[in-house]
Amino acid sequence: MFYWMVKGGPVMWPLLLCSVIAVGVILERVLFWMRERRAQHAELIHKILHLTERGLFEEAVAAARNTQDPVARILLNGLSHHHFSLEGALEVAVNAELKRMKRYLGVLDTIITVAPLLGIFGTVTGILVAFGALEGRIPDPKIVASGIAQAVITTVAGLAIAIPTVIAYNYFCAKVEEASGDISTHVTNFQIVYQKAKIGDGSIFPSMSK
Repeated sequence: MFYWMVKGGPVMWPLLLCSVIAVGVILERVLFWMRERRAQHAELIHKILHLTERGLFEEAVAAARNTQDPVARILLNGLSHHHFSLEGALEVAVNAELKRMKRYLGVLDTIITVAPLLGIFGTVTGILVAFGALEGRIPDPKIVASGIAQAVITTVAGLAIAIPTVIAYNYFCAKVEEASGDISTHVTNFQIVYQKAKIGDGSIFPSMSK
């Protein structure tokens, strides 16, 4: 490892930093989605929807309290503020959950762009070193070989970092899209059963309840 770092020249150090950051973010996101999967509680969500449909809002709040399920947390936030602005509370909670899910994806996106560019930069500097050695009357083959090696190593290193990072990035983006669709479905169902409950107790059309 140290041998290739030396052969690749100074550009290898920022590339090493990119690789360390990418690995750290990928591991953090993998652990995050593992926790999210364990926190899923389909029965609890069904119970919240059932209690809401019956107009038992306080019971639904009590059932959802202290949950780690992201969908249940969103519904809990909506129920906690339904007297003031149900849609506003749901929107705020949804945005907060999606922000958690997208955390650090911008870092991966940046590394995907920067790593190959650093590799190209190392290639250019390596070629310059090689051409500089050729300018003399008697070219030094060691310097020429060193410049070519630097050019090749940095290019390979940049691609080696960017390729697995883009795969991980696309995977995490797909997970966010999947979770977003799931959240949207449950929030829509929740709004429907909430409106049914409000109509049932005459809160929306009070004249009809008389």
